[in-house]
Amino acid sequence: MRSSWQVTCSVWHALFMREALARTMADRFAWFWMLAEPVALVVIMIEVRDMLGRVRLVTGAEFIPWLIIGLTGFFLFREGVLRSIGAVDANQGLFAYRQVKPVDPVLVRNTLEGILKTIVLVLLILGASLLGHDILPADPLGAILAWVSLWLLGVGGGLIVSVGATLVPELGLVTKLMMLPMFLLSGAMIPLHTLPHDIQQYVLYNPALHAVECLRLSFFAGYSSLNGVSLMYVWCWALPMIALGLALHIRFAMRLKAQ
Repeated sequence: MRSSWQVTCSVWHALFMREALARTMADRFAWFWMLAEPVALVVIMIEVRDMLGRVRLVTGAEFIPWLIIGLTGFFLFREGVLRSIGAVDANQGLFAYRQVKPVDPVLVRNTLEGILKTIVLVLLILGASLLGHDILPADPLGAILAWVSLWLLGVGGGLIVSVGATLVPELGLVTKLMMLPMFLLSGAMIPLHTLPHDIQQYVLYNPALHAVECLRLSFFAGYSSLNGVSLMYVWCWALPMIALGLALHIRFAMRLKAQ
């Protein structure tokens, strides 16, 4: 007789294969769009800065690598949250099997997104390196830790939103709308030192900003960010969010299955 852990691993493996096929084989351009989105944003931002007459450099880092790291880092967090919104509804038919819990597809989707975004980041780093850009991480272990922290932040947000958006669908729309201002205020596209000082002290409340900037600090040895940026702050958000998300899934498990 199999243990509970073995049953759970079997469920996650089956869900992972199902999600992976749906995510990567939904259409023939699935892989293309995963690479095209960050590349297109990098190109657009370069053109915008050229039109504004700005030098394409950030203090302590080359602009293109700086932008690639920031965009892919934020996308890792964003997709973890947004992909979780429909995870429960998309797998309602599987809840007839008592081994499958509503939290399972959320965790599996986040794991899949983490793997896919890691592959995209590696491909972009290789591509930029071949084009002569200095984008290899100065502190590889620090970069891995910051990348994992961004992923965990997305997992925590995804666990909470997956419950809220399933029980109250309007919360899913509000979350999607919130991602745009969060994207602009995370420093993914706009250097933080260009923001007015009064705004800088408020954007530091955003944990995604801390994670993105710590990721950049690990990649670029000469890069300097705002005072107060800390990976510990990210963990102080990520771990309680994960705990709250898991607690919500336990509390509303029956209602989530009945939706």
